[in-house]
Amino acid sequence: MSVVDKINKDRLPNHIAIIMDGNGRWAKQRGTQRIFGHRNGVSSVRSAIEASAELGVKFLTLYAFSTENWNRPKIEIDALMGLLINTINTETETLLKNNISLKTIGDSDSLPKAVQKKLNEVIQKTSECNGLTVILALSYSSRWEITNAVKCIMNDFSKGKIKPENIDEDTFSKYLNTSGIPDPELMIRTSGEFRISNFLMWQLAYTELYFTPVLWPDFNKEELYKAIVDFQKRERRFGKISEQL
Repeated sequence: MSVVDKINKDRLPNHIAIIMDGNGRWAKQRGTQRIFGHRNGVSSVRSAIEASAELGVKFLTLYAFSTENWNRPKIEIDALMGLLINTINTETETLLKNNISLKTIGDSDSLPKAVQKKLNEVIQKTSECNGLTVILALSYSSRWEITNAVKCIMNDFSKGKIKPENIDEDTFSKYLNTSGIPDPELMIRTSGEFRISNFLMWQLAYTELYFTPVLWPDFNKEELYKAIVDFQKRERRFGKISEQL
């Protein structure tokens, strides 16, 4: 029996989030520059999207570029932004053909204008697609997102649009970048690191975490299937005991 045959299609995670880590180490192992790893990582992005769409997963969030990544060498940042534009150009028709919509979260205003333009174009083109939604976390960090949400709440308070006594978890969630998107049920991190690296800290409160030593360029459909099979073996209690479920 193959790994995909072990998946219960009735218990799929509605939303999968992935920290795509290990491109640089993958390239170093091969004696090449880091950007070579990033380029090969695009194939893994394609595999994760295809597998999620084929299974019927509704949301897939990919941590593509953090706010901290701006501290990397300029040559690597420029190469990453160029790779992003090229990938968007190459994959837009595939997204449309497969009824996949694209969204982004993060400080999009900090991205190069050319990247913003391309992203807005494909977001608009795929806005009517209602299959899988792919969410790219770009210039994103959870601390930035939460701080930004507080600023927006304070701004609305100053305008009399919101009262402190009316602020609860649901209200706060509406001010986050992920407003309207369900919290991830499964978060995958590649490369063997055991941390969430400032990623969706509010949204991951009850998410099942899956860590794999596989470096991102080696991540394929089979690896995604393994993560889902592992997820389906777990009992999600949300603070309750087993007998209450």
